Amino acid sequence: MELGGTFCRPFADLKNRLPSIKAYIFDWDGVFNDGVKSSQGGSLFSEVDAMGTNMLRFGHWLSHGQLPRVAIITGEENPAAQHLAQREKFDAIYSKCSNKLIAFDHFLKTYALHEEEVAFVFDDVLDLAVADRCGLRCMVKHHASPMLQQYVMLENQAEYISSGHAHGVREICELILSANKKYDEAVSLRSAFAPAYQNYLQERQRTNVKNFVLKEGKIEEHGKTD
Repeated sequence: MELGGTFCRPFADLKNRLPSIKAYIFDWDGVFNDGVKSSQGGSLFSEVDAMGTNMLRFGHWLSHGQLPRVAIITGEENPAAQHLAQREKFDAIYSKCSNKLIAFDHFLKTYALHEEEVAFVFDDVLDLAVADRCGLRCMVKHHASPMLQQYVMLENQAEYISSGHAHGVREICELILSANKKYDEAVSLRSAFAPAYQNYLQERQRTNVKNFVLKEGKIEEHGKTD
């Protein structure tokens, strides 16, 4: 089986963007899963991808001495996405965001970030406006959309497109870890449950997860009362 995806530009371009990255945003449907919905509207995730996000954050922590900001922005309201964000202590999840730019701008403002400091993992048409503004863009490939992949490459909206095999999130997280030269160290420390990993985990678990929803063009925080 052929491994690895497609670099839309030289690997060095992706690698050179990484030192300035302070945050990671993930789309949900078609990224953490194949996009198939149940009758209740839900779609699930894999522990393979969840571990990828954890190792990505640990590697970032090893490199920078602090956690990256992490968010999910999804067009639906998905219980599994909310569960993952809460369990893994992501900073935020944005739901019902048919216009993802509104959530993206809110994320930048809330966490005092510049758009070039954000890496984005996405897969489809409604993600492209956000991808166009981010500092690093990785697309999860679907074999059903070769024309979209060609469009993304021609319009300079991604540095990398995944292989199209299952678990595109894990593939992209491992790529970034390797490009940062932190893969072996992160795996070694995590597998041994070393003090460095325990310190990272304690810091991660203190993250205050925010649950946002887009209503009538405005972002509101669930569970917050004025």
